[in-house]
Amino acid sequence: MNRQRIMWRGIAAGAAVLAVTAVPAATGGRPAADVAEASSTAAGGTRAQQGLRITRFLGERRLPHKMAVEGTTFGGVSGIDRDPRTGTWYLISDDRWRYDPARFYTGGLDIDPSTGAFTGAEITGVETLRRRDGSPYPGFGKPESADPEAIRYDPSSRRVLWGNEGDRPDETHEGIPVSDLSVRWAARNGAYGGDVPLPANLKQTGTHSGPRRNFGIEALTFTPHGIAAMVEGPRYEDGEPPTAERGAPARLTLWSRAGRVRAQYAYPIDRLPAEPVPPGGATDSGVSEILALDGHRFLALERSWLEGVGYKVRLYEFDTRGATDVLRRDGLATGGPYRTVTKRLVADLGRYAAPVQNLEAMGWGPRLRSGECTLVVGSDDNFSEEEVTQFLAFAVHGCPRRLR
Repeated sequence: MNRQRIMWRGIAAGAAVLAVTAVPAATGGRPAADVAEASSTAAGGTRAQQGLRITRFLGERRLPHKMAVEGTTFGGVSGIDRDPRTGTWYLISDDRWRYDPARFYTGGLDIDPSTGAFTGAEITGVETLRRRDGSPYPGFGKPESADPEAIRYDPSSRRVLWGNEGDRPDETHEGIPVSDLSVRWAARNGAYGGDVPLPANLKQTGTHSGPRRNFGIEALTFTPHGIAAMVEGPRYEDGEPPTAERGAPARLTLWSRAGRVRAQYAYPIDRLPAEPVPPGGATDSGVSEILALDGHRFLALERSWLEGVGYKVRLYEFDTRGATDVLRRDGLATGGPYRTVTKRLVADLGRYAAPVQNLEAMGWGPRLRSGECTLVVGSDDNFSEEEVTQFLAFAVHGCPRRLR
């Protein structure tokens, strides 16, 4: 997500422990407004009780605003992931040559395996992402530009997989050329490593069809047997973006490890958590990251920005079992009933650090000697002095038995 209107200044967060709130699954076969509303109704359930829960808040660390790293300007962190063999963290920037070309950074987040103390964060290197011909991706407003929004490290191939939101014209950006969404492999030095084929319904266009501008691929994760990615918000054919009265569906796409599209499911985004100030002001709401728990359960960051209010971010667990495969369904706003994935609230992240930052990144940290896993959530500062690059670390139960 790229945004210019930023209204909040960050402060340090205190430690806290949050009791998990269970939220039932959404039911399909209803308009998007009703589906998203149902997902936020409090209730219990056997499957929810067996899911991920936060046991401890381990702390917060920040990095300096626009610090220099090997001749580049650091910021815009939109995705993070960790190599479990070396402990190296990969962080992707959504800068579109405002300062430097599309790139990812490497570094370290220090979490003590005995106590869980989160003691530091550092950046140690940077790599430019490159096209097939070896050149950097063009900047904002140019054909074939890239908007990097997610990154995952694959220990088996020792490559990174990254998600690109693409770009397109709309009513407020009429001169923007079409640049397709993509999920791409890259070597650890940023060299092009191949594309994961996208389904036809994620093709970017210059008309009122396909993904909306700034609502492309924002979330990406490996599953035990493949890859999963989610667009941030509804395609034109799937309905209008969320409002304070109703939610909206976003599409989750699943691939095999070989890159064959397997299925697509609808995720019900919540309605806006508040009205913007003034009424009718700008809003932006959707899924900013996902992380697999197993082959059918995932975590999702739902992040909203409301003019005059700021950010609201919730962490959900969702399950694809029982959901309708909508891969061959062109539109979700019409055409009859379907079932969305089910979801439950894990935590309102606003309870850990205030004011809430633009949380867009999420990855598994090291397993602690207590048996708990660590979960790290990071923020995109939009290169704005009104925001910060922040990392929040949590100890959790219910994570994958074998972390990548």
